[in-house]
Amino acid sequence: MNFETIVFYVFAALTVFAALRVITSRNPVHAVLFLVLAFCSMAGIWILLEAEFLAIALVLVYVGAVMVLFLFVVMMLDIHLAQLREGFWRWLPFGAVLAGLMVFEMSWVLGSSDVSGGKAVIKHAADYSNTKELGRLIYTEYVYPFEIAAVILLVAMVAAIALTSRRRKDAKSQVVPEQIAVRKADRLRLIRMPSEKHAQEKIDSTAEAAR
Repeated sequence: MNFETIVFYVFAALTVFAALRVITSRNPVHAVLFLVLAFCSMAGIWILLEAEFLAIALVLVYVGAVMVLFLFVVMMLDIHLAQLREGFWRWLPFGAVLAGLMVFEMSWVLGSSDVSGGKAVIKHAADYSNTKELGRLIYTEYVYPFEIAAVILLVAMVAAIALTSRRRKDAKSQVVPEQIAVRKADRLRLIRMPSEKHAQEKIDSTAEAAR
């Protein structure tokens, strides 16, 4: 057993442990932190597979952005922990059956002749770039699935904005055509007022007349 195999098993054990703690932690904040640990462990496995770009994207996008957002949302929400723990034992048999099915599928794949045939790991050259190879595959062989995924994400983004930005009765908004078509007479009114000197003379004359 070489050093890379030992590191792989360490990262794999950390990932499995963190994934179990995500679904068994009673505190939602602790569950999110364990999910961050699972993502970091998976990033280490990606690096062992010479997929540096995927590892960096996993850390920057999910750990650095998505999970931080989840953490702030969970900390800001008033979550009742008692209600979360009520449905755990009810769904435990279904989760155990699903986990067993996944373990069976992974064991079947790892025990197949294509995987366990003793094939040597391909060693790339020193100037091999995983990012360059990934970009070449995306924009040549998988360009249409990539574009379809981008369109689906765009539609989902527009739908989310349309569902959340509902017009309220008490909301104030600008109407650009009305602002452009406004006239000076509608907004400005000139009033003739006496100057300060004439106003003072009128006050003095009124005072003298009162005497």
